[in-house]
Amino acid sequence: MDAPGIEWYFSRMIPVFSLYGETSAFPDVVHCERVLDRARLHDWVITPHRHPQMSQILRIEGGEAQARADGEAMRLRAGDYLYIPAQVVHGFVFSQGAEGAVLSFPSPVTAGMMPDMAPWLGAVRRGRVGARAGTLMDDLQAVHAGAGTFRAQQLVGLTQVLLASLAEESDAAAPPAGHALTRLESLIAANLGRGWTARDYAAAMNVTTSHLNRIIRAAKGHSLTAHLEAATMAEACRLIAFTRMPVAQIGYRLGFGDPSYFSRRFRRRMGESPSDYRLRLQDG
Repeated sequence: MDAPGIEWYFSRMIPVFSLYGETSAFPDVVHCERVLDRARLHDWVITPHRHPQMSQILRIEGGEAQARADGEAMRLRAGDYLYIPAQVVHGFVFSQGAEGAVLSFPSPVTAGMMPDMAPWLGAVRRGRVGARAGTLMDDLQAVHAGAGTFRAQQLVGLTQVLLASLAEESDAAAPPAGHALTRLESLIAANLGRGWTARDYAAAMNVTTSHLNRIIRAAKGHSLTAHLEAATMAEACRLIAFTRMPVAQIGYRLGFGDPSYFSRRFRRRMGESPSDYRLRLQDG
């Protein structure tokens, strides 16, 4: 998101819409529209906003979108979907000519799926559109465009089946906690010197940063950021203790562009400077 969009996002002036740009009553029991039809009217930028009583699913079929939802930035490509619950502030920057669909549904549509679906429905979700979910999305759009006697009932039923299918597929695709930890440790070992952030590791594992953070908190009792910091400083200790590399070179190797900043971070973590740490081990 560009700077003006970010400033608006973090201000208190977040607009509330029924559909984007509209404050009138919700137009249908479930609403379907093409990304092209809405986004090109706004120069492919949907500025941050929220819906008080409506959830949405964005499906990208062509091109891509830079999205921000629930404070997290992400890139969506063809074949991806993003589920956005009510009240979550979100915005998009689409590549010109991007194609896809937005499915919008008010809270009463999902009320009958509680409480079992509440954890899934209450958080931002992203993933790949599987074959079954893709068929359901196509069916939803076809029914929405029609005028059958039981059109409303079909729209509600298809939406509920779609949400349940996405939840089931995402649960099946999510790596077990033990496997996720093993995978994360392998990625950390391979990328310590590349300046990877928590977001980079989550993207490499095809999960959201918040999901990976929950796994680390449950398993380790601290945040993902703290886990990465500990891993970096553990490697720093190893290199200081068992090599003759200058401290500045160690910092560069671990992704720190400023040697003095590396020394400050090390002191904050270990209680002494890198040089003192090395000297103490040598004297011992």
